[in-house]
Amino acid sequence: MKQKEILSTGAEAIILKKEGGVIKKRVKKSYRIKQIDENIRKLRTRSEAKLIIKAFEIIKTPRIIKTDEKDKKIFLEFIKGKKLSENLSKFPLKEQKKICKKIGQNIARLHHKNVIHGDLTTSNMILKDKDIYFIDFGLGFISNKREDKSVDIHLFKQALEAKHFQNWKELFNEFRKGYEQKNPCAEKVFNQLEKVEKRGRYKEK
Repeated sequence: MKQKEILSTGAEAIILKKEGGVIKKRVKKSYRIKQIDENIRKLRTRSEAKLIIKAFEIIKTPRIIKTDEKDKKIFLEFIKGKKLSENLSKFPLKEQKKICKKIGQNIARLHHKNVIHGDLTTSNMILKDKDIYFIDFGLGFISNKREDKSVDIHLFKQALEAKHFQNWKELFNEFRKGYEQKNPCAEKVFNQLEKVEKRGRYKEK
């Protein structure tokens, strides 16, 4: 396997670009008993594929070409665009705000259907032709709990503070506006977010 084929390597999976598509392969964990590791990776591959398929019906995500549970692989459409983590801050502020508002609208749609992304950062968003594609649902799950939705938003807020700190408050405000437009339960979710953040501040003391 050539190094140039590797798009990224994480703790749970390796992402490869091959034959015009993308392959996500869950890596073996030597610290786990072999059969347990096989079962965990198989179940997580299946779960993520199902979640992507559900999300695909709601927002922009790469299309799944096929799933290989035996080899713990998901074959996906390759989205040729700009990773937001590397490019959002390069745009004029007006454009950044539009993008964040659109992110809020999309996440509101997901949450309204009880889909939790689980790793909601700009590293998992690709901008292509003014559309935002959401990738890597490896930590995602289905939940109707406001707590889980508020934690998803909290992760995004932290990502803005860390990666796009110059204007993060304005950008998060736009995200919130977009979210409120598309999720009728937005007020309850943001009230829960306040509780989540208060717990975090309490633990830090």
